[in-house]
Amino acid sequence: MALARSRRSESGFNYWPGFVDALSTLVLSIVFLLSVFLVVQFFLSQEVTGKDKALEQLTAKIAQLNELLSLEKLSKLTLDDQVSQLRAGLASAEGERDRMKGLYEGLANSGNDAQGRANELNKALESEKSVSSRALAQIEVLNQQISALRRQLAALEEALDASEKRDKESQNRIADLGQRLNVALAQRVQELSKYRSEFFGRLRAILGNRPDIRIVGDRFVFQSEVFFDTGQATLLPEGKTELDTVANALIDLDKQIPPEIAWVLRVDGHTDSRPIINSPLFKSNWELSSARAISVVQYLISLGVPAQRLVAAGFAEFQPLDTAQTEDAYKRNRRIELKLTEK
Repeated sequence: MALARSRRSESGFNYWPGFVDALSTLVLSIVFLLSVFLVVQFFLSQEVTGKDKALEQLTAKIAQLNELLSLEKLSKLTLDDQVSQLRAGLASAEGERDRMKGLYEGLANSGNDAQGRANELNKALESEKSVSSRALAQIEVLNQQISALRRQLAALEEALDASEKRDKESQNRIADLGQRLNVALAQRVQELSKYRSEFFGRLRAILGNRPDIRIVGDRFVFQSEVFFDTGQATLLPEGKTELDTVANALIDLDKQIPPEIAWVLRVDGHTDSRPIINSPLFKSNWELSSARAISVVQYLISLGVPAQRLVAAGFAEFQPLDTAQTEDAYKRNRRIELKLTEK
């Protein structure tokens, strides 16, 4: 029986070496896959960490650019649009980073398809690098635009300073010219006042102390009865005689006053406050007072007084000397006034 067992042992097949070889191969395969997984995991962690730092630097750079852009007032809308695009690029990059993290987690859960996931992750990393490059290019463009805006702002400030300087100089010149003009006008007024005094003095000496001719302030006042009948604008002969004296004085005065002094003799017609009723010539005191002033002016012109030195004005009853409702007040208010003044 021992011989029989020995023969069975010699003739039987031994499976143990094959099993050991298969098991060793399996263990080596698992070790190789684990090694590949660890190597890929190490590089992925390094790459993700580097991208996080790059994204943090990019975020800090964008924040700094936002602070600079807030100081620039010109082209603000365009810069805001560009910053919005940059932020969109950053959001896209962050999305890619989150997708890479998802790929990384998926790779940790599945070791069998580690190589395929690694290839996909490399593609994602390349895409993120491209996005980062575009963001950096946009940042460079923004930096150039900010520099250009600063140069434009400096040029505008320089032009504004020059304009303010010119404006200040112009104001100083205007003030100086205004002061000189005021001095010149004051001198002209003084000269005209001197000639006015001479003219009134001569008329006073010629006309004498008549009760119907008097001086009120800077005006010679003639009662209307000296020149006109009641309700009429035709000069009376005795009125023409008085105006002959005035005309001679005016003609002599025109020769004495320098031509650069712009003077005129204003003839003002005034009436009393009683309205005109049933007059075929005048409908109102306005028309009567104006017609009387014009009659005086026309007669002075006929005597040789320059027309450009005469002005006719009608004031009706609205500039009374006496507001009482009496015959004496009415008589005082009906008058012709002569005033030597400037144009």
